[in-house]
Amino acid sequence: MLTGKKMTARRQKYPLGVLCRFSRKHVGGVCLVFLLLLSCSCSRPELLARQGGKPMAATVTIQTFIDQQLAQGKKSNRLITEKSPYLLQHAFNPVAWFPWGEEAFALARKENKPIFLSIGYSTCHWCHVMAHESFESPEVARILNEYFICIKVDREERPDLDQIYMAAVQALTGHGGWPMSVFLTPDLQPFYGGTYFPPEGRHGLPGFTEVLEAVHDAWRNRPDKIVESAANITDHLRRKATDSTTGKIDSDIFAKAFQQIETEYDAEFGGFGSAPKFPRPVLFNFLLRHAARTGEPQALNMTLVTLRKMAAGGMYDHLGGGFHRYSVDAQWRVPHFEKMLYDQGQLAINYLEAFQLGQDPFYANVAQDILDYVLRDMTSPEGGFYSAEDADSIQAGNPEIHGEGLFYLWTSEEIVSILGKEHGEIFSFHYGVLDSGNALADPQEEFTGKNILYVAHPLEETARRFRMPEDELSRLLERSRQKLQTAREQRPRPHRDDKIITSWNGHMISAFARAAQVLGEKRYLVAAERAATFIRTKLYAQDSGLLFRRYRDNEAGLEGQLDDYAFMVNGLLDLYEASFDISWLQLAIALTEKQIALFSDESQGGFFETSGGDSSVLVRLKGDYDGAEPTGNSISALNLLRLAWITDNDKWIARAGATIEAFGGRLNEYPPILPQMLVAHEFYGSKPRQFVIAGKLGRPDTEIMLAMIRKRFLPGKIVLLADDGAGQEFLGQFQPILAEMTTQENKTTVYLCENFSCHLPTSDLAELAKRLDALEKPSPPTIK
Repeated sequence: MLTGKKMTARRQKYPLGVLCRFSRKHVGGVCLVFLLLLSCSCSRPELLARQGGKPMAATVTIQTFIDQQLAQGKKSNRLITEKSPYLLQHAFNPVAWFPWGEEAFALARKENKPIFLSIGYSTCHWCHVMAHESFESPEVARILNEYFICIKVDREERPDLDQIYMAAVQALTGHGGWPMSVFLTPDLQPFYGGTYFPPEGRHGLPGFTEVLEAVHDAWRNRPDKIVESAANITDHLRRKATDSTTGKIDSDIFAKAFQQIETEYDAEFGGFGSAPKFPRPVLFNFLLRHAARTGEPQALNMTLVTLRKMAAGGMYDHLGGGFHRYSVDAQWRVPHFEKMLYDQGQLAINYLEAFQLGQDPFYANVAQDILDYVLRDMTSPEGGFYSAEDADSIQAGNPEIHGEGLFYLWTSEEIVSILGKEHGEIFSFHYGVLDSGNALADPQEEFTGKNILYVAHPLEETARRFRMPEDELSRLLERSRQKLQTAREQRPRPHRDDKIITSWNGHMISAFARAAQVLGEKRYLVAAERAATFIRTKLYAQDSGLLFRRYRDNEAGLEGQLDDYAFMVNGLLDLYEASFDISWLQLAIALTEKQIALFSDESQGGFFETSGGDSSVLVRLKGDYDGAEPTGNSISALNLLRLAWITDNDKWIARAGATIEAFGGRLNEYPPILPQMLVAHEFYGSKPRQFVIAGKLGRPDTEIMLAMIRKRFLPGKIVLLADDGAGQEFLGQFQPILAEMTTQENKTTVYLCENFSCHLPTSDLAELAKRLDALEKPSPPTIK
């Protein structure tokens, strides 16, 4: 997350003042509303005082919710036929919602009404609050239905629309978040926007009905001014899409990035910046590679300390595994309790790589807990991975009580009643459980008397306090966690968004494939293969080569976007190296070719987020911030390089270089904005390094050699299998030398090739270890 001066670097070409002048001049007083709402966003929970909103009750499934509403005689709106759980949550609002589409646009043009566009997602706490406070209100619905055409969009289904209108809101207000509320002309141009609006004015903020009346008045009395302002904002978005930031990247870019990241580091609690703290896995990706390449100890230290602090804090689910979205405080103590699939996939890889660097089992254990959580709670019967779990849930035995984190919170009495007095006391000391509750930040007293589990006292301190051997204490705590987990499972679970998103499944396939390699767990390989098979079967059209973005309720839909192709290709490449099933590599190549055809910018390099086939998308943007997820361009550059090194494709190397340089201006301005692109840039400047394993899978010597290579942190390596089968034949089409590689003296043999030149092969384990040791020593890349 960017704050302070870093946010300034992300401001759009029009500064806030200029755009406010558009609003003040053309809309009449609406800019004041913008300025009053600068602090309201799901992304800044510490500024959004919990105001007692009563969100929709979380239900076991979205279908249960629908059935309940119909049983109560409630009338549905047009959203009832949608697949998105977020849209279905609003299917019984009195607001006459439309899904995004021509029906709504045509009605807006016919009736000459502005469009109210609401964008959110099904597990967003403040989306629920605004839904209950405003969209369930008959009076608010009356105003919306009379004066506006109302459209709901799930940002997870349509990240392209979210990106465009978020850019507009950020340009207008200086920041954004969800729920996002945007007002559009009938031709879809934004002229006013914000995030969460309270139903009535409070704490100096205008109420939603005030905003609606003001916008209606401006549209009725000064429509030409609004149209002019909307045109200016749209022109800004289009210039943003076409402004070239292409350029050669500074030679000291890696050192510069590290130094700027270091200035944000919190040496006491880990992480970067102040509260709220987000994990941002892409930063760890860069720092670990910077440490491996340069030997810089602080790059490694910042990563390892932060990963430890995160896993000790309340942001980590100590009973069920997995991470919540972020911490509202600086100490990782009080989380925002939603769990997102993309966080689990990326963080699992961070912990696996930390384990590779030092072989500390702590990091491997956290990675396993994340993956086991996903297998247990986030995997569909068909093998795909669900999207998210809500922050909110209902109270056991009292469905009228709703609240954030209810599923995860404990009273000290509950702990003792389940574990007994003696073990409860030990557990409570270790995990910071207090009679009065332990929430570090609770401005609205939402967690009064409740406890968020976190490691308050390390294992060795707890062992000293209770005079127990550490191994005995560790077993006792494990039994206690299991008992509490069993008890917790009896509570009503948070709502689970059960749509399956291709791009996020790509993250998770990569995580399971990497875990199968690093940890040697076959069940993780099975999980990765099942998910990839699901995507290939349900979300990939083999006749056209197109990917779909979303699958739910037995239906695939929505045109795949850049992230879907890029993240899935990344997952498939990791899956090939875990399984050596050549079909995954072949699919990765096919998807990359289709991605180039659909999204490439042949004039300025890189890739657009969308194909340009949907006329309702105002502009084709390129993501330029590696945030909670990396940009599709950052991962695409890496994919192209990996594939080029396998297929000896110079055109793809050149395309990767052009993709990186397309963001050269942004990188030179402030390199931490794109840490994953820096990883690609480093990869681009390194010598291609291939390990070719000549031998049969399952043979002891083959498995030992693979394990020796896989346990090391060797970023940039490519591992291929030469087993005299179809896979080797396919690889030999691109690099004939690969077709000739074979075992030596009937022993599995490793060929180490650098820059497409191979060293003498070896079948000797000691010699292989020696070569691997040499590769782990820092060596700067040759920057092109």
